[in-house]
Parts: sequence; structure tokens; C-alpha cells
Amino acid sequence: MSTLKGHPKGLYLVFVTSTSERFSYYGMRAIFILFLTQALLFDREAASSIYGSYTGLVYLTPLIGGYIADRWWGIRRSIFWGAVMMGIGQFFMFASASVLGQAALSHGLMYAGLTFLIMGNGCFKPSVSSLVGQLYEPDDRRIDTAYTIFYMGVNVGAFLAPLVCGYFGETGNPEDFRWGFLVAAIVIVLTLLIFETQKDKYIISPSGEPLGLVPKKASVEEGGKQTGRPASAGQRKMRHAYILTLLAVALAGLFYYLFGDDWIGIGIYTACIVLPVTILLDGSLTKAERDRIFVIYIIAFFVIFFWAAFEQAGMSLTLFAQEQTDRNLLGWEIRSSWFQSLNPLFVVLLAFVMPAVWDFLNKRKKEPASPAKQAIGLLLLSLGYLIICFGVKGVQPGIKMNMLWLVGLYFVHTMGEMAVSPIGLSMVNRLTPIRFASLMMGIWYLSMATANKFAGLLSGLYPEEGKAKSIVGIRIETMSDFFLIFVVISGIAALILFLLSKKLQKMMHGVK
Repeated sequence: MSTLKGHPKGLYLVFVTSTSERFSYYGMRAIFILFLTQALLFDREAASSIYGSYTGLVYLTPLIGGYIADRWWGIRRSIFWGAVMMGIGQFFMFASASVLGQAALSHGLMYAGLTFLIMGNGCFKPSVSSLVGQLYEPDDRRIDTAYTIFYMGVNVGAFLAPLVCGYFGETGNPEDFRWGFLVAAIVIVLTLLIFETQKDKYIISPSGEPLGLVPKKASVEEGGKQTGRPASAGQRKMRHAYILTLLAVALAGLFYYLFGDDWIGIGIYTACIVLPVTILLDGSLTKAERDRIFVIYIIAFFVIFFWAAFEQAGMSLTLFAQEQTDRNLLGWEIRSSWFQSLNPLFVVLLAFVMPAVWDFLNKRKKEPASPAKQAIGLLLLSLGYLIICFGVKGVQPGIKMNMLWLVGLYFVHTMGEMAVSPIGLSMVNRLTPIRFASLMMGIWYLSMATANKFAGLLSGLYPEEGKAKSIVGIRIETMSDFFLIFVVISGIAALILFLLSKKLQKMMHGVK
């Protein structure tokens, strides 16, 4: 098989495809909260809720998209139609920003654009992620590095996107947001062209067979056993359906009591619990497979707190950059959306540093297992917010902070991300039975859906003059109070996960 620098050439096609697709997504996202507050004139709390609902659904729909890919479309077709729908969505966003004088029409076009972007991401994201692992043999140690390279591609696109889309969209004139959305639309079209013209040549297995084709229907589920009692199997499925329905209704009622009539939030939080249960009810799972899936679920739960704090980058941290950060650099004002390029820039710079650290520890038999790495990431996230807590402590409203505080936060957060995200993707790939590959990748992203919706809720606590904000009875009056929320939730999650890491490692049954 053809390789480039020790890796299949298909990895680099996935790298380029992901780079251009992520450019489109992060370009739109970089200016979205500003578009909502400055062009559509939503207040911060409403804008944060819309933003959180959008990004939450972006990560929820990969579960549906993964199921469609596994059962009917296959990975290649899912990537194609995902990119098509995202392109349509970006053009709707362009249209929305072009008719700001007609509020009802502009809002309608915006919601239509978000709908297509959500559906497109759902088809594209789990398919392209699971494709990386299929380019290698299951026990190939290069998979961790491959996911790091893949993640670097994601971040190359994420680095360039805020700079380019922010340059054209964030000019101070609300009507110019449309040019940022138009750039994002053009780039997603490039994604289609790159993947469709090169897929047959490079998207192949280690033995040279094409990957990602339409799945063949099998009479017996892979890994399952014939029971000879179809009626019994039908009764079992019916019983499972009743259990899941009752669970969904009970959870929806609980979340309605807790969060009111935020039906998108209720749907996301309910799905985060109910849908993973459906896989555990699959009768074909062995004891070892079930234990490994439990490990994924437990870690995914703790990762929710990581992403809820981390994803403030597009919400409260962008508002903080715009309103309370001195963005003057040598007489030139940096645009607030550009700060979102710091994280992907640091990811690219650290992309080979972190794997080198793990390899160094591995050679000395001191490399932490995947659960411990996730806990380290949470601890670093807590540290990043602790740094900026000190920076803003005692600062009076209206006083702008040195931008180095924000730069430092993003750097520490990036180190945490490198311990969580690529390692998490690799862990899901290694622990998941192949017959659930795309679906389990969708489950992993489901935790990020919950985190993003939760992030929108937390971002709504951003201090505003004349508005009382509180959480669990504690008033949020200063920026230091606000950032302390994330110090606490990520720090507690890190501590608990550290305590559970050895038990989780045993449940992985020999998988590192």
C-alpha cells in the first residue's frame, strides 16, 4: 500500500478535506455570536441560547448521521451529502445577512441556514472521523498519531477561518457579515471537489480495498448469533422499545422541570442518556465489548464538563475580547473574532509535541492510560480559567485587560484539549466494535452536543449591567465570579476522573 512519511496517503486526503470543511464551520462560528448581537440585535442571553442550541445540535446529529452511514449510505455518500447541505446552509446565512432591513425574513433565513448546517454536519462529521481509523489495521500503534495529524488538519482550517471570515465579516458594518458567510460557503464547495475527485484513489484499506462504500445487508448482525427464535427476539425488541420510551418521557419531564420550555435543550439532554442506552441493549455485545462501551460512556460524561467550559471561546470569551480586552497592538486594533484563531494555532504548534511527550513516557513505561489523559486535560482547563480569574479580580467595569491574559488562557486550554480530543477519538476507535464504528463516534459527539448546549446556558451568566445573574443560588456579579464557575466544574470533574482512572483502565480489557 502507498504510504507517505509512514502513513497511508488516504490520511492526507482526509486531512485536506477536513481542513476545508472545518474552515467553513469555524469561519461561520467565529462571527456568529457577533452577527446575532450586532446585526440581528439579540441580547446576550438570547444570543448565547441560540448559539448553544445550534452548536449543541451540530454535535447531536452525528449520531443520526452515523446510523445512516452504517446502515444505508456508507461513509462516502454521507460525506458528499453532508457537504452539500452545509453549502446550502452557508448560502442561507449569506442571504440572511443580506436582508437585515426585513427582520422577519432575515431571522427566517438564518434559522433555515442553521438547519441545513446542522444536518450537514451530522452526516459529515462522524463519517470522516471514523474513516481515519479504518485506514489502519486495528492494532496499529500509528492510529494515535494519525488522529493527531487529522486533528491538526481540523485546526489548520479553524485557524485560518476566523482570520479570513472575520476580516470580511467583522468590519463594524452589520451588513458586511454576509461576506464572511459567503467565504465559508465557497470553501465548502471546495471540500466537495477535493473529496469527490480523489476518493477512489486514496480512500482504501490496508489491503487495498475501497473504504466507505454502501454497506451490504447481512442476514445476521456481525458478531451476533442465530437464536432460532425470531418471535422471542421480536418480543425482546418490543420490551426494549417500551423501556426506552418510558425513560425518554421521564427524562423529558425532569428536564422540563429543571429548564422550562427550552425544547431543544430538553431534546439534547434526553438524547444524551437515552440513545447510548440503545447500544447497551444490543444482544450481540460480549462482556468485554459492553465493558469497553461503558468506559467510553463514563469518560464522555466527564468530557461534557471540559467542552462546556472550553466552548466559551465562541460565546462569552468572544464577548470578553470585544468588550473588556485591550486589543490595540502597535496602534492597530485586533478584531475580537481573531482571538478564536489562537486555539487552533496552538494546536498546530503542539500537534507533534504532545505525542512526543506520550512516546517519551511510554518508553519509560510511565505513559498514562486514556482515562488519566482525559483527567489531565480537565485539570489544565481549570488552570486556564484560574489564570484569568486572577487577571480580572478587582478590576472595575469598563477597564480593559491586557490581551496577554486571554492569550495565556487559550494556550493552557489548548494543552488540555490535546490531552482530551485526539486521544478521545482514538480511544473510541480502539474500544468500539467495528459494526458500531460510525454510530459510536456519533455517541462520542453526543457528549459534545450536551456540552455545547450547557455552554450556552453558562454563557448566559456573563455579567451584564442592570441584570441579576445567579447559579445554584450564588450571584454572579463580576467577571472573576463568572470565570470561577469554570474553574470549579472542570476541577471537580478532573479529580473524580483521576480517582476512577484505574478502574476504567481494567474495564478496557487490555486496550491501552
